[in-house]
Amino acid sequence: MKVAIVKYNAGNIHSVDCALRRLGVEATITADKELLRTADKVIFPGVGEAKTTMQYLRATGMDELIKNLRQPVLGICLGMQLMCSHSEEGDTDGLGIFDVPVKRFVPKRQEDKVPHMGWNTINKTNSALFDGFTTEAFVYFVHSFYVPVCEFTAAETDYIQPFSAALHKDNFYATQFHPEKSGTVGEHIVKNFLELL
Repeated sequence: MKVAIVKYNAGNIHSVDCALRRLGVEATITADKELLRTADKVIFPGVGEAKTTMQYLRATGMDELIKNLRQPVLGICLGMQLMCSHSEEGDTDGLGIFDVPVKRFVPKRQEDKVPHMGWNTINKTNSALFDGFTTEAFVYFVHSFYVPVCEFTAAETDYIQPFSAALHKDNFYATQFHPEKSGTVGEHIVKNFLELL
């Protein structure tokens, strides 16, 4: 199986690569469009800022490439947010795969800290990414922006308000949390993704 990790100006790519190695998968980290088109699975991770990252993707034509991939694609953290229609971070348009906006967390109480950082539970899971999950599971988050609960929501988390912990539409899957930093639960999610047809 050929697994490709999208190489672009965002961080966290190597921790995703390490998570795949733990599962015995040698991924290719690449910006080569042909390698991405012909991979069996594509992972679009990211830690960074939405506006500058989208400018980079547009300048290199990677935006159109990602939108038109037909194999299973997994967006992680910033990768998920860039797959949405618009982000309040930098007031920038995203790839539009998921027709839903990305919003900034607004604290409602003194104890509400932004960014939302650390372990939290996911629930209401309804995607093949979460096959084998029978109860709430803890995963690791680091983010100041969120995707509201919507028709594409594949898992929910509650922090300040309920939000989309994961999204799914057609061959596109995405997680706001970091499966590569979420221990055995995250490993199970990555394994489920790799087993998708």
